[in-house]
Amino acid sequence: MTETMGRRERKKAATRQALADAALKLFLERGYDQVGIKDIADAADVSTTTLFKHFSGKEALVFDDDAGQEAALVAAVRERPQGRSIPAALREHILKNKIDAGAGDSEFARFIALVDGTPALRDYAHRMWLRHEVALAQAIADDIGAAKDDPVCAALARFALETLGLARAASDSREAVRGAFALLEKGWQAAAPTRGGERRRAPSAP
Repeated sequence: MTETMGRRERKKAATRQALADAALKLFLERGYDQVGIKDIADAADVSTTTLFKHFSGKEALVFDDDAGQEAALVAAVRERPQGRSIPAALREHILKNKIDAGAGDSEFARFIALVDGTPALRDYAHRMWLRHEVALAQAIADDIGAAKDDPVCAALARFALETLGLARAASDSREAVRGAFALLEKGWQAAAPTRGGERRRAPSAP
């Protein structure tokens, strides 16, 4: 029974990956608006019914790592080096995994251009990214011993996530992230002590 379920799950994962790969290939070749759901299903050799069993729509086919993104954000807080503040840890995570990711990779650059140049994808990506606010806020609250619904922890989570949108619109994305987090760092250092302080807090990280 376990072996059967294992094969079934592997087949589902393979179908899902084939659909995502086919969609991205077509979007890059033709442009997002010129590709329909049937085009994607045909390219992956499945029915449109099967496609919708795996994805809610065209936008979802492009962004297939929502759980992984959230887990990585939470880990950035929980597993940060000794002495690194929470804002500094989130700053480095966003710089490494969002701003610098794929540097020198032409395919990744094409993907970013596709998203940035397609309003539907750009808006969807922004909404998906902000969905991680609750989990991130809870991780921050847990780390400093604050209540799970602490408004200051929620504010830090929200503003940290919003820095990515600011960076995308700036001429220098890295400097935009650094500037935004410099502001957040100062506010956090003032607010965190009233909520127990960071458990692993030390002088501000460089």
